[in-house]
Amino acid sequence: MSDSRIRKALGACALALLLTTSCAAQNGSVEEIESSTITQAAAVSEPKIEMTLPGTLAAGFQQFQASMKGHYGMAVVAVGGDDVVTFGDWTTGPAWSTMKVPLTIAAIRDSSANGGFAATAAITESDNAAADVLWAALGSGQEAASAVEAVLREGGDAKTVIPATRTRTDYSSFGQAEWTLNDQVRFASRLPCLNRVSTVVKLMEQIVPSHRWGLGAFNGAEFKGGWGPDTSGKYLVRQFGLISTARGQIAVALAAQPDSGTFSDGMAAMDKMAALISEHLGELASGKCSS
Repeated sequence: MSDSRIRKALGACALALLLTTSCAAQNGSVEEIESSTITQAAAVSEPKIEMTLPGTLAAGFQQFQASMKGHYGMAVVAVGGDDVVTFGDWTTGPAWSTMKVPLTIAAIRDSSANGGFAATAAITESDNAAADVLWAALGSGQEAASAVEAVLREGGDAKTVIPATRTRTDYSSFGQAEWTLNDQVRFASRLPCLNRVSTVVKLMEQIVPSHRWGLGAFNGAEFKGGWGPDTSGKYLVRQFGLISTARGQIAVALAAQPDSGTFSDGMAAMDKMAALISEHLGELASGKCSS
């Protein structure tokens, strides 16, 4: 048989190579991790074959993005896990109000007095004035930035830098921090396992009804949204959080930057991505923190 026929035969036979997510315990923080298939693909050296199996979350996301105009991203990983699975072409941008989660953790750790009204309003209502109070409570701009970064590092985000001063005069310095989808979902996957975060995680389950789009559709989800315009006025809409299943928890990060630039279109995209996750929840790896 000729070399070309051999290659074709190999390509026809190698239809699927499983791409699975699995998670290992990190520093003893995880006692149970579930592993399952996200998508299936094949690759042979010559010619290279790549394919996404119909019916998977990967295929669903491809169909979603093909039907939308703009840039969208999704990242998922088991709580405590390492194997982040990403979808879409959006990868990084300003954190906006999603950064209020590590900010509020830092403020409460600095003083339990910060765990009252300001913390509640900053998380459940995404109140900017309340978040500014928490930022100021941490000291100078550099001290506050360092405190928030310390929470991020503890949560497995080794790279994100918090500006000590405002880079855009009308918006908070912490909200303009560049936070990649991957770093955000890694932080989410460690969040419930960190010390002294229970107050903030509980508040993330009490988001006000008007902000309960996207991940808010999941019963008991602990999440936080963030949104805002770029310098041309076009909105980026983000969310990250935790979804509970019978097997454990899944960390999710979502981002939508519709070509229309409207906040409403960003919210609608979040709803569609959350619906996709719901349809394929059984495919996703989950984990639990040790008690």
